[in-house]
Amino acid sequence: MSIPGAGLGKGLAVTLKTLVTPSTTQQYPDVAPELPPRSRGVIALREENCTVCMLCSRECPDWCIYIDSHKEEVVVPGAARPRQRNVLDRFDIDFSLCMYCGICIEVCPFDALYWSPEFEYAEYDIRDLMHDKDRLGEWMATVPPPPPHDPLGEPSKEETAVAKRASAS
Repeated sequence: MSIPGAGLGKGLAVTLKTLVTPSTTQQYPDVAPELPPRSRGVIALREENCTVCMLCSRECPDWCIYIDSHKEEVVVPGAARPRQRNVLDRFDIDFSLCMYCGICIEVCPFDALYWSPEFEYAEYDIRDLMHDKDRLGEWMATVPPPPPHDPLGEPSKEETAVAKRASAS
C-alpha cells in the first residue's frame, strides 16, 4: 500500500536539493573546457593514407564530402607494364552540411579520416565552412593517439600474425 502524495514528496525533494546546490558555470572563452579524451570535434584528413576509394563520399548521408582525383602512371622496375594509381586533387568537407555522424571515418579502410577534439572553428560566413584537404590536414596535429590495448582483451590481428611468424621460425 502506497502513501498518498509520496511521488509529489520525492519530486519536491529533488527540486529542493537542486535549489540549495551551488551551480558550477564554466567561463568558456576565458577557461578552456575539459573535454573527454576522444571527443568529436572536427574531421581531420591524413592525405598520404587516402587512396581515393570514394567510400567516405558514397556513404555520407549528407553528401558533404567532395573528392576529385586523376590517374597517374607509376613505372615499376621489372614490371611488364606501368601501373596506375589515383592521385588526390581535391578533398573538401562542407561542415555547414555535415551532421558529424562519423560514418565516413568508420568506412575508411585506410585510416585517412580521424576525429579531432578541436571544436573552435566557427566562421562569420557560412561559405568558409568548406574545408579543403590542406585545412583538414592541419587538424591531424590535434588528433589524440589511440587508447592503449586492453591487456585482458583479445590480441589484435597484427599481434597474432607476428606471434605466428615468430613461432614458425
